Amino acid sequence: MKITQITLYRYDIPLKAPIAISLGTIEHARNLLIEIQTSEGITGWGEGSPFWMIVGETQASGLAAAQDMARLLLGRDPLDIEGCLTALTRYLPGHPTTRSAFDMALYDLAAKAANMPLYQFLGGQKRTVVTDETIYLNSPERMVEDAQRIKANGGEAVKVKLGTNQRDDIRRVEAIRLALGDETPIRTDANQGWDVVTASAVLRTIGGWNVQYCEQPIRRWDVSGLRQVRQASPVPIMADESLFDAQDALRLVREEAIDYFNIKLSKSGGIFEALKINAIAEAAGIPCMIGCMSESRLAITANAHFASARQNVTFFDLDAPFEHALDPVVGGAIYAGYAISLPDSPGIGANVDPDFLSKLDRTVIS
Repeated sequence: MKITQITLYRYDIPLKAPIAISLGTIEHARNLLIEIQTSEGITGWGEGSPFWMIVGETQASGLAAAQDMARLLLGRDPLDIEGCLTALTRYLPGHPTTRSAFDMALYDLAAKAANMPLYQFLGGQKRTVVTDETIYLNSPERMVEDAQRIKANGGEAVKVKLGTNQRDDIRRVEAIRLALGDETPIRTDANQGWDVVTASAVLRTIGGWNVQYCEQPIRRWDVSGLRQVRQASPVPIMADESLFDAQDALRLVREEAIDYFNIKLSKSGGIFEALKINAIAEAAGIPCMIGCMSESRLAITANAHFASARQNVTFFDLDAPFEHALDPVVGGAIYAGYAISLPDSPGIGANVDPDFLSKLDRTVIS
Protein backbone atom coordinates (compact mmCIF):
# COMPACT_ATOMS: atom_id res chain seq x y z
CA MET A 1 0.00 0.00 0.00
CA LYS A 2 1.24 3.48 -0.91
CA ILE A 3 0.05 6.99 -0.19
CA THR A 4 -1.22 8.42 -3.47
CA GLN A 5 -2.95 11.67 -2.54
CA ILE A 6 -3.38 13.97 0.46
CA THR A 7 -6.07 16.64 0.69
CA LEU A 8 -5.78 19.50 3.18
CA TYR A 9 -8.92 21.32 4.32
CA ARG A 10 -9.46 24.65 6.07
CA TYR A 11 -11.82 23.27 8.74
CA ASP A 12 -13.67 26.18 10.38
CA ILE A 13 -16.37 25.53 12.98
CA PRO A 14 -18.28 28.43 14.57
CA LEU A 15 -18.49 28.59 18.36
CA LYS A 16 -21.60 29.31 20.39
CA ALA A 17 -19.71 32.02 22.27
CA PRO A 18 -16.09 33.22 22.59
CA ILE A 19 -13.82 31.08 24.78
CA ALA A 20 -11.71 33.04 27.29
CA ILE A 21 -8.71 31.67 29.21
CA SER A 22 -5.83 33.52 30.87
CA LEU A 23 -3.74 33.31 27.68
CA GLY A 24 -6.32 34.81 25.31
CA THR A 25 -9.70 34.42 23.65
CA ILE A 26 -10.83 32.51 20.55
CA GLU A 27 -14.07 33.10 18.65
CA HIS A 28 -13.94 30.29 16.07
CA ALA A 29 -12.47 26.81 15.96
CA ARG A 30 -10.06 27.22 13.05
CA ASN A 31 -8.86 23.66 12.61
CA LEU A 32 -7.02 21.54 10.05
CA LEU A 33 -8.54 18.49 8.35
CA ILE A 34 -6.41 15.99 6.46
CA GLU A 35 -7.49 13.17 4.15
CA ILE A 36 -4.89 10.57 3.13
CA GLN A 37 -5.77 8.34 0.16
CA THR A 38 -3.93 5.14 -0.73
CA SER A 39 -3.36 2.77 -3.64
CA GLU A 40 -5.59 0.19 -1.91
CA GLY A 41 -8.56 2.55 -1.71
CA ILE A 42 -8.34 2.96 2.08
CA THR A 43 -8.71 6.53 3.30
CA GLY A 44 -7.56 7.98 6.61
CA TRP A 45 -8.86 11.16 8.26
CA GLY A 46 -7.08 13.37 10.77
CA GLU A 47 -7.76 16.68 12.50
CA GLY A 48 -5.65 19.19 14.39
CA SER A 49 -6.82 22.17 16.44
CA PRO A 50 -4.07 24.81 16.68
CA PHE A 51 -4.53 26.87 19.84
CA TRP A 52 -2.00 29.53 18.84
CA MET A 53 -1.39 30.76 22.39
CA ILE A 54 -0.37 27.27 23.52
CA VAL A 55 1.25 25.49 20.56
CA GLY A 56 2.52 28.48 18.57
CA GLU A 57 0.64 27.47 15.43
CA THR A 58 -2.28 28.97 13.56
CA GLN A 59 -4.52 27.45 10.94
CA ALA A 60 -2.65 29.40 8.25
CA SER A 61 0.82 28.34 9.39
CA GLY A 62 -0.37 24.77 9.84
CA LEU A 63 -1.82 24.55 6.33
CA ALA A 64 1.37 26.02 4.87
CA ALA A 65 3.52 23.48 6.73
CA ALA A 66 1.11 20.66 5.86
CA GLN A 67 1.73 21.12 2.13
CA ASP A 68 5.42 20.30 2.57
CA MET A 69 4.61 17.48 5.00
CA ALA A 70 2.14 15.98 2.54
CA ARG A 71 4.71 15.95 -0.27
CA LEU A 72 7.12 14.08 2.01
CA LEU A 73 4.57 11.32 2.55
CA LEU A 74 3.54 10.73 -1.05
CA GLY A 75 4.61 7.25 -2.18
CA ARG A 76 5.31 6.04 1.35
CA ASP A 77 3.77 3.03 3.06
CA PRO A 78 1.09 4.46 5.40
CA LEU A 79 1.38 1.43 7.67
CA ASP A 80 4.94 2.50 8.51
CA ILE A 81 3.61 5.03 11.01
CA GLU A 82 6.92 5.56 12.80
CA GLY A 83 8.80 6.03 9.54
CA CYS A 84 6.28 8.53 8.23
CA LEU A 85 6.21 10.57 11.43
CA THR A 86 10.00 10.49 11.80
CA ALA A 87 10.31 11.93 8.30
CA LEU A 88 7.92 14.76 9.18
CA THR A 89 9.67 15.56 12.48
CA ARG A 90 13.17 15.55 10.98
CA TYR A 91 12.14 17.78 8.11
CA LEU A 92 10.14 20.28 10.16
CA PRO A 93 10.65 20.13 13.95
CA GLY A 94 7.86 21.61 16.01
CA HIS A 95 4.40 22.04 14.48
CA PRO A 96 2.86 19.45 16.83
CA THR A 97 -0.75 20.23 15.91
CA THR A 98 -0.16 19.94 12.18
CA ARG A 99 1.79 16.73 12.69
CA SER A 100 -0.97 15.37 14.92
CA ALA A 101 -3.46 15.59 12.05
CA PHE A 102 -1.21 13.44 9.84
CA ASP A 103 -0.59 11.07 12.76
CA MET A 104 -4.34 10.66 13.33
CA ALA A 105 -4.99 9.97 9.65
CA LEU A 106 -2.22 7.34 9.58
CA TYR A 107 -3.62 5.56 12.63
CA ASP A 108 -7.12 5.72 11.12
CA LEU A 109 -5.73 4.08 7.97
CA ALA A 110 -3.78 1.42 9.82
CA ALA A 111 -6.74 0.43 12.00
CA LYS A 112 -8.99 0.26 8.94
CA ALA A 113 -6.42 -1.93 7.15
CA ALA A 114 -6.41 -4.24 10.22
CA ASN A 115 -10.25 -4.14 10.30
CA MET A 116 -10.18 -3.01 13.92
CA PRO A 117 -11.63 -0.06 15.81
CA LEU A 118 -8.79 2.22 16.85
CA TYR A 119 -8.99 1.37 20.56
CA GLN A 120 -8.46 -2.31 19.68
CA PHE A 121 -5.67 -1.52 17.22
CA LEU A 122 -3.93 0.32 20.07
CA GLY A 123 -4.12 -2.82 22.19
CA GLY A 124 -6.95 -1.80 24.48
CA GLN A 125 -10.61 -2.41 25.07
CA LYS A 126 -13.70 -0.28 24.84
CA ARG A 127 -14.84 1.49 27.98
CA THR A 128 -17.16 4.39 28.56
CA VAL A 129 -15.38 7.60 29.50
CA VAL A 130 -17.08 10.45 31.33
CA THR A 131 -15.98 13.98 30.50
CA ASP A 132 -16.16 17.06 32.65
CA GLU A 133 -17.25 20.45 31.24
CA THR A 134 -15.22 23.64 31.32
CA ILE A 135 -16.34 26.96 32.79
CA TYR A 136 -14.43 29.75 31.05
CA LEU A 137 -13.18 32.99 32.58
CA ASN A 138 -15.96 35.40 33.46
CA SER A 139 -17.46 37.11 36.50
CA PRO A 140 -18.04 34.85 39.53
CA GLU A 141 -21.79 35.25 39.02
CA ARG A 142 -21.70 34.10 35.39
CA MET A 143 -19.37 31.21 36.22
CA VAL A 144 -21.76 30.10 38.98
CA GLU A 145 -24.59 30.04 36.44
CA ASP A 146 -22.52 27.75 34.20
CA ALA A 147 -21.63 25.51 37.15
CA GLN A 148 -25.27 25.15 38.15
CA ARG A 149 -26.24 24.31 34.57
CA ILE A 150 -23.57 21.61 34.38
CA LYS A 151 -24.68 20.07 37.65
CA ALA A 152 -28.34 20.16 36.58
CA ASN A 153 -27.38 18.39 33.35
CA GLY A 154 -25.75 15.56 35.29
CA GLY A 155 -22.11 16.68 35.21
CA GLU A 156 -19.93 14.72 37.63
CA ALA A 157 -17.19 17.39 37.76
CA VAL A 158 -16.63 20.98 36.64
CA LYS A 159 -13.42 22.38 35.26
CA VAL A 160 -12.88 26.03 36.17
CA LYS A 161 -10.59 28.37 34.27
CA LEU A 162 -8.53 30.69 36.48
CA GLY A 163 -5.26 32.58 36.19
CA THR A 164 -6.09 36.28 36.51
CA ASN A 165 -5.28 37.43 40.07
CA GLN A 166 -5.35 35.95 43.56
CA ARG A 167 -8.43 37.76 44.86
CA ASP A 168 -10.68 37.22 41.85
CA ASP A 169 -9.67 33.60 41.32
CA ILE A 170 -10.38 32.68 44.94
CA ARG A 171 -13.76 34.43 44.67
CA ARG A 172 -14.59 32.38 41.57
CA VAL A 173 -13.83 29.04 43.21
CA GLU A 174 -15.53 30.00 46.47
CA ALA A 175 -18.71 31.09 44.70
CA ILE A 176 -18.85 27.91 42.63
CA ARG A 177 -18.24 25.70 45.65
CA LEU A 178 -21.02 27.43 47.63
CA ALA A 179 -23.42 27.07 44.70
CA LEU A 180 -22.68 23.39 44.03
CA GLY A 181 -22.35 22.12 47.58
CA ASP A 182 -19.45 20.02 48.79
CA GLU A 183 -19.72 16.86 46.69
CA THR A 184 -19.15 17.91 43.07
CA PRO A 185 -15.39 17.94 42.38
CA ILE A 186 -13.87 21.14 41.04
CA ARG A 187 -10.92 20.91 38.65
CA THR A 188 -8.97 24.13 38.17
CA ASP A 189 -6.80 25.34 35.31
CA ALA A 190 -4.73 28.53 35.49
CA ASN A 191 -3.17 28.20 32.00
CA GLN A 192 0.17 29.61 33.26
CA GLY A 193 -1.57 32.72 34.67
CA TRP A 194 0.09 32.85 38.12
CA ASP A 195 3.59 33.14 39.52
CA VAL A 196 4.90 30.81 42.22
CA VAL A 197 3.81 33.02 45.12
CA THR A 198 0.30 33.62 43.80
CA ALA A 199 -0.22 29.98 42.85
CA SER A 200 0.86 28.80 46.28
CA ALA A 201 -1.43 31.29 48.02
CA VAL A 202 -4.48 30.50 45.90
CA LEU A 203 -4.05 26.74 46.18
CA ARG A 204 -3.57 26.86 49.95
CA THR A 205 -6.81 28.85 50.22
CA ILE A 206 -8.92 26.57 48.01
CA GLY A 207 -7.27 23.34 49.14
CA GLY A 208 -10.12 22.35 51.48
CA TRP A 209 -12.87 22.91 48.90
CA ASN A 210 -12.79 19.51 47.14
CA VAL A 211 -10.49 20.69 44.35
CA GLN A 212 -9.16 17.62 42.52
CA TYR A 213 -6.18 19.27 40.84
CA CYS A 214 -4.80 22.45 39.33
CA GLU A 215 -3.51 22.44 35.77
CA GLN A 216 -0.46 24.45 34.83
CA PRO A 217 -0.47 27.11 37.57
CA ILE A 218 2.69 28.88 36.34
CA ARG A 219 4.68 29.43 33.14
CA ARG A 220 5.41 26.28 31.17
CA TRP A 221 9.20 26.64 31.20
CA ASP A 222 9.51 27.04 34.98
CA VAL A 223 9.79 23.41 36.03
CA SER A 224 11.65 24.20 39.25
CA GLY A 225 8.92 26.70 40.13
CA LEU A 226 6.32 24.04 39.39
CA ARG A 227 8.06 21.78 41.90
CA GLN A 228 7.94 24.58 44.50
CA VAL A 229 4.22 25.05 43.93
CA ARG A 230 3.63 21.32 44.24
CA GLN A 231 5.54 21.19 47.53
CA ALA A 232 3.49 24.07 48.96
CA SER A 233 0.10 23.05 47.60
CA PRO A 234 -2.58 20.86 49.20
CA VAL A 235 -4.06 20.57 45.67
CA PRO A 236 -2.42 18.08 43.27
CA ILE A 237 -0.63 19.68 40.30
CA MET A 238 -1.19 18.67 36.67
CA ALA A 239 1.18 19.53 33.83
CA ASP A 240 -0.38 20.79 30.62
CA GLU A 241 1.59 23.42 28.69
CA SER A 242 4.80 22.09 30.29
CA LEU A 243 4.16 18.74 28.61
CA PHE A 244 4.46 18.47 24.84
CA ASP A 245 6.51 15.33 24.27
CA ALA A 246 8.25 12.39 25.93
CA GLN A 247 11.33 14.48 26.75
CA ASP A 248 9.13 16.91 28.69
CA ALA A 249 7.55 13.97 30.50
CA LEU A 250 10.97 12.66 31.57
CA ARG A 251 12.06 16.09 32.82
CA LEU A 252 8.87 16.56 34.86
CA VAL A 253 9.28 13.10 36.42
CA ARG A 254 12.93 13.66 37.27
CA GLU A 255 12.16 17.03 38.87
CA GLU A 256 9.22 15.57 40.86
CA ALA A 257 7.30 18.61 39.69
CA ILE A 258 3.80 17.23 39.14
CA ASP A 259 1.17 14.72 40.23
CA TYR A 260 -0.69 14.27 36.92
CA PHE A 261 -0.12 14.64 33.17
CA ASN A 262 -2.57 16.21 30.72
CA ILE A 263 -2.12 14.56 27.31
CA LYS A 264 -3.62 16.30 24.28
CA LEU A 265 -3.13 14.84 20.83
CA SER A 266 -3.07 18.29 19.18
CA LYS A 267 -0.32 19.31 21.61
CA SER A 268 1.78 16.13 21.66
CA GLY A 269 1.98 15.63 17.90
CA GLY A 270 -0.55 12.81 17.91
CA ILE A 271 -1.08 9.28 19.13
CA PHE A 272 2.46 8.01 18.50
CA GLU A 273 4.02 10.51 20.93
CA ALA A 274 1.07 10.33 23.34
CA LEU A 275 1.68 6.60 23.77
CA LYS A 276 5.27 7.31 24.82
CA ILE A 277 4.19 10.04 27.26
CA ASN A 278 1.65 7.73 28.86
CA ALA A 279 4.21 4.92 29.14
CA ILE A 280 6.60 7.22 31.02
CA ALA A 281 3.77 8.37 33.26
CA GLU A 282 2.65 4.82 33.96
CA ALA A 283 6.19 3.75 34.85
CA ALA A 284 6.47 6.71 37.24
CA GLY A 285 3.08 6.07 38.84
CA ILE A 286 1.56 9.26 37.41
CA PRO A 287 -2.10 9.07 36.27
CA CYS A 288 -3.00 10.93 33.09
CA MET A 289 -5.87 12.96 31.73
CA ILE A 290 -6.90 13.09 28.09
CA GLY A 291 -7.60 16.70 27.17
CA CYS A 292 -8.59 18.64 24.07
CA MET A 293 -8.28 21.98 22.32
CA SER A 294 -11.32 22.85 20.18
CA GLU A 295 -11.59 19.76 17.99
CA SER A 296 -14.73 18.50 16.32
CA ARG A 297 -16.09 15.07 17.20
CA LEU A 298 -13.74 13.56 14.59
CA ALA A 299 -10.60 14.23 16.60
CA ILE A 300 -12.46 13.94 19.90
CA THR A 301 -13.37 10.38 18.90
CA ALA A 302 -9.69 9.62 18.25
CA ASN A 303 -8.80 11.09 21.64
CA ALA A 304 -11.46 8.92 23.27
CA HIS A 305 -10.11 5.80 21.51
CA PHE A 306 -6.67 6.56 22.93
CA ALA A 307 -8.07 7.09 26.43
CA SER A 308 -10.14 3.92 26.24
CA ALA A 309 -7.08 1.90 25.24
CA ARG A 310 -4.92 3.08 28.15
CA GLN A 311 -6.06 2.35 31.69
CA ASN A 312 -3.59 4.88 33.08
CA VAL A 313 -5.80 7.63 31.63
CA THR A 314 -8.15 8.29 34.54
CA PHE A 315 -9.40 11.84 33.92
CA PHE A 316 -11.31 12.91 30.81
CA ASP A 317 -11.69 16.46 29.49
CA LEU A 318 -13.30 16.00 26.07
CA ASP A 319 -15.92 18.72 26.09
CA ALA A 320 -14.91 20.68 22.97
CA PRO A 321 -18.05 19.74 20.97
CA PHE A 322 -20.19 21.41 23.66
CA GLU A 323 -18.69 24.73 22.53
CA HIS A 324 -19.47 24.32 18.82
CA ALA A 325 -22.48 25.92 17.15
CA LEU A 326 -22.76 23.00 14.72
CA ASP A 327 -21.59 19.40 14.47
CA PRO A 328 -20.29 18.48 10.99
CA VAL A 329 -19.26 14.92 11.93
CA VAL A 330 -21.02 11.72 10.86
CA GLY A 331 -20.59 8.69 13.12
CA GLY A 332 -17.96 8.91 15.82
CA ALA A 333 -18.26 9.10 19.58
CA ILE A 334 -21.74 9.41 21.02
CA TYR A 335 -22.43 11.67 23.99
CA ALA A 336 -25.12 10.58 26.43
CA GLY A 337 -24.95 13.57 28.71
CA TYR A 338 -21.31 13.50 29.78
CA ALA A 339 -20.71 9.79 29.06
CA ILE A 340 -18.92 9.10 25.78
CA SER A 341 -19.28 5.76 23.99
CA LEU A 342 -17.13 4.69 21.05
CA PRO A 343 -18.06 3.19 17.68
CA ASP A 344 -16.95 -0.35 16.79
CA SER A 345 -16.39 0.33 13.09
CA PRO A 346 -12.80 0.06 11.80
CA GLY A 347 -10.50 3.01 12.38
CA ILE A 348 -11.66 6.12 14.18
CA GLY A 349 -15.22 5.46 13.02
CA ALA A 350 -15.98 9.10 12.18
CA ASN A 351 -16.19 11.16 8.99
CA VAL A 352 -17.10 14.71 8.06
CA ASP A 353 -20.51 15.26 6.49
CA PRO A 354 -20.04 15.38 2.68
CA ASP A 355 -22.21 18.51 2.29
CA PHE A 356 -20.14 20.37 4.90
CA LEU A 357 -16.92 19.04 3.37
CA SER A 358 -17.88 20.25 -0.10
CA LYS A 359 -17.93 23.87 1.12
CA LEU A 360 -14.43 23.83 2.63
CA ASP A 361 -11.36 25.40 1.00
CA ARG A 362 -8.91 22.64 0.10
CA THR A 363 -5.47 21.91 -1.33
CA VAL A 364 -4.81 18.62 -3.09
CA ILE A 365 -1.27 17.18 -3.04
CA SER A 366 -0.73 14.27 -5.46
